[in-house]
Amino acid sequence: MSNVAPTECVQVQAFDHITLVVKDLEASRKFYVDFLGMDQVPRPAFSFEGHWYQIGGQQIHLILEHDQSGAAGQADVEPNTRTHHFAFQVQNANQAYAQALQQGIPIVSPPKPRPDGATQTFVNDPDGHIIELCSLGS
Repeated sequence: MSNVAPTECVQVQAFDHITLVVKDLEASRKFYVDFLGMDQVPRPAFSFEGHWYQIGGQQIHLILEHDQSGAAGQADVEPNTRTHHFAFQVQNANQAYAQALQQGIPIVSPPKPRPDGATQTFVNDPDGHIIELCSLGS
């Protein structure tokens, strides 16, 4: 437990965005828009290529790998459910798994129950980022 008084903390107000470095913006667009159903939104005129996608009140920012960016993906991470990943809540994780199989999306883990009663499945995006798709009560 921290001894810092709440008034001394930054006081985060909301989660704003995640940034990922990718090798292929079109392959990533197909995953985030065509598979996950996100909306592509306008992006400021940065000096490097990228896309922004909206999820409710938050965004995913994709940066095309270039000589001044970090490396794309998580190639050095063994794909499993207990490593770096982020999660999206979906209507039905079992259906998301079936759609991933149908669309050839790489599966990290088939659906399984979480101890809190949710169902979770894990997939890879085109750059190997591990993404949990979870649903309550499915």
